[in-house]
Amino acid sequence: MKTIGLIGGMSWESSAIYYELLNKEVKNILGGYHSAKSVMVSVDFAEIETLQRKNDWQSLTQRMIEAAQQLEKSGADLVILCTNTMHLCSEAIIENTTIPFLHIADATGEKIQSQGLQKVALLGTKFTMEKDFYKTVLKNYNVQVLIPELDDREQIHQIIYNELVLGEINDTSREIFKKIIAKLKNEGAEGVILGCTEIPLLIKQSDVDIPIFNTTEIHAEKAVQNAVKN
Repeated sequence: MKTIGLIGGMSWESSAIYYELLNKEVKNILGGYHSAKSVMVSVDFAEIETLQRKNDWQSLTQRMIEAAQQLEKSGADLVILCTNTMHLCSEAIIENTTIPFLHIADATGEKIQSQGLQKVALLGTKFTMEKDFYKTVLKNYNVQVLIPELDDREQIHQIIYNELVLGEINDTSREIFKKIIAKLKNEGAEGVILGCTEIPLLIKQSDVDIPIFNTTEIHAEKAVQNAVKN
């Protein structure tokens, strides 16, 4: 079994879910006493959030490179970044390490394609919804992406940073998300990508009537598939 390297802490709530999912999936596949071989470098999210607000992506990218290199030195055989937004730094991580990097949008695109969907909504931070780094990868899987209107994007972003990354789950916010998803469904969305690893803490499949794509689960499952294959 390969050792999975995780860049975590963004936020720690979703990183804890990654760890749980990795171990459950390994046990599901291999059975018995098996658990995931893994190593995590966990950053201080307060520092990351400050740099994001300053739009200092040069410093953010350097933090991610250093974390990935630390994982490589620690014996990781592959790297996963336990957050959607920071995949903005994925190309630099790949260029500055020698072990495989498993992109969350690749794993998600494969899953969407396997279900035969062509048009999906993307929810996440403003960075994920508005920049092209995520949508560009999904195009490789013939997936067309819809994003919410500006005011809705702002609401989603604020809920993520002011509530979800702090572990706060509010019914009012859940209703806001459900209304936004309903709008996107009316615009033709056949499914919805929960493109922030904290959103699944708030939105479950039972909350909406189109397929959801839980990127945390999808990413963790793909990492295990890569770790256990010969």
